[in-house]
Parts: sequence; structure tokens; C-alpha cells
Amino acid sequence: MSDNNTSIHTDKQIQGPVDERVQEVLEKVIEAKNSGIGDELDDDELFEELEKDDFALASFREQRMEQLKKEMVKLQEMSQNEHGLYTEAANEKEILKITTNTKLCVVHFFHKEFRRCQIIDKHLSEIAHRHFKTKFVKINVENAPFLVEKLHIQVLPCVVAFVDGISVDRIIGFEELGNTDNFTTVILELRLSQSGVITKQEQTKKEERKTILGFAGGNDDDDDDDWD
Repeated sequence: MSDNNTSIHTDKQIQGPVDERVQEVLEKVIEAKNSGIGDELDDDELFEELEKDDFALASFREQRMEQLKKEMVKLQEMSQNEHGLYTEAANEKEILKITTNTKLCVVHFFHKEFRRCQIIDKHLSEIAHRHFKTKFVKINVENAPFLVEKLHIQVLPCVVAFVDGISVDRIIGFEELGNTDNFTTVILELRLSQSGVITKQEQTKKEERKTILGFAGGNDDDDDDDWD
């Protein structure tokens, strides 16, 4: 195994119909969690947000509050399941459980000796903090022979996007990331957003132009690793 080009083989709303006003409050909660201040939120403050709708009938307001309570429980469960973090699974049974029980999931199949896998780790760790609804996890390919074969993984790094337990997209090596080791986190984030597993972060046109221009003249020697 060489440390060269390595071969082995949206963000959507919380499940269920959610009232638009409730969704707005939930988005504020998620944004706070993404900023690392989610634990400081007070439930009373959240419910006060719904109380601002003076035009709403009392019964409708109560329905919204009940719905918000249920959605807050879901968010709490996400937090307990380490959403917002980039974690490592010990075995493929754990990966199967995560992908089948999580609506949005990103899995990095890596090898500990491959330098480019370490580069992907750095970027995914940062992205995970910004996309609380998506579960980010990695697994050493040596601990996942069944999945490696089933998913036809032949080149590393390999990042696979799962939606509702189904593999919907994958990023193999660095070719789509500018074919350079120096690609930015934004590049990987934009690429993942194309699969619907995360929602593209707001960017100015200037930032996007810089991202695109960052591709030019940045070709490193092909450095993905073949997995035999």
C-alpha cells in the first residue's frame, strides 16, 4: 500500500410534517447547536417564540407547542447519538446500525496509514460541527471487509453519503475536490451538499469565485491509494 492516490473501493427538515413556525424555532435551536451554544438554550425561551404569534388561535398555539416538544425530544436524541461530532465506528455492524437508523449520514472509509485519509478527517470534523442533522462517522477499512466488498470500495479516501439507509453518492479520492491536497473545507462541503446529505451553507459570490479559482493550478501528483 502506497501513500499515493488511495484506492479501496437535503439536509432535509426533521422527519414528519412540521409547522412552518415550529420549523423556524427548530432551525434556531440547530443553529445554536452548530455554534456550540445549544446546551445554553432555555426551553421557556423557545416556547416564547411561539407565543409571539398573537394572531394565532390559542388552540393552534397549543398544537404548535406540543409539536415543538416532540421535535425537541428528537433533537435531544440526535445529540445523544453524537450528532455534531465526527466519530469512529469500531466495526461494520455499528456502521450498518447507524446508517439504517439515521436519516442523513456521511461515512468515511479510511486506512490509518494513508495520508489523504487524514486530510479528509480534518475537514469532516469541521463540517460535522456545522451540520447537526447529519451523522458523521468513519471506519477503518480493515474492520469492514463486508461493506468494502458490498459497496465496491476500491480507492481511498472514500466518503459515502447515505440518505434513509441508502447509499446515494460517494467521493473517491481528491479528483472532485480539485485534485490537490490543499483543497478547502468549503470545497468538500459543497460537494457533499450535492448529494442532499447536508445543506449548502450560505456563501457570498466572492467566496464561491475564490473556491472555484482555487482549483486552478493546484494539481498535485495523483495521490490516492489502491486497495488490494
